[in-house]
Amino acid sequence: MIVEKSKMPNRSMEIDLTGEQGNAFYLLGKAKQLSNQLNLDARVVLDRMRESDYENLIQVFDEYFGEYVTLLR
Repeated sequence: MIVEKSKMPNRSMEIDLTGEQGNAFYLLGKAKQLSNQLNLDARVVLDRMRESDYENLIQVFDEYFGEYVTLLR
């Protein structure tokens, strides 16, 4: 697939889970943004992230976006 460079997420993005970026609301917002950039159904991703606890939220985030984002604990 050919995608405009500006539409691709930064592949070297890091999120520090021990700081403000580790907030569940931040992660949900970032997941929505990345889902849109990658043409994923954001509702499906966000619903899966909200299914359980915080650990589930970060596991699902990593499942979908681990190729693009490194989560730091």
